[in-house]
Amino acid sequence: MIFSAALAAMLVPVAAVLAASAEPTAARAYVDTRANDCAGSGSGCRPGIVVHHWHRRGAQARGVGWVYASREGVRSGMARWLVKKPGGPWKTGGGWKRAGRVGSHVETSWGRDGHTGPKYPRNSRICVEFRGLSTKACVTLK
Repeated sequence: MIFSAALAAMLVPVAAVLAASAEPTAARAYVDTRANDCAGSGSGCRPGIVVHHWHRRGAQARGVGWVYASREGVRSGMARWLVKKPGGPWKTGGGWKRAGRVGSHVETSWGRDGHTGPKYPRNSRICVEFRGLSTKACVTLK
């Protein structure tokens, strides 16, 4: 009886430590990355892109949480984002969306924070384009 009480007393702290350490380990199961690029000539981004993508350690698929597009030196614009899987054609990721003015640039975004959104293979390319502008800003999902 004394032995089982001593064993129980030893196991309770071990169980508490394991339970407390389980959450940080689960949080580290994902790799969150922000990739960005500026295109065009001159000062500022004409256009610019930031992409939040995530994946589980060791996975080949990359989830795209959100895509942000900006363009310097204009007062308005329409933007969309495109995706190209390795070896595949370009496809529309997000439809045309009005970019709102913020100071000297316009910006818009698609998606939300967290481990949500569409998944694409590693090394897929994501670009943003503004209507009437031939230059695109692109990133690769590493």
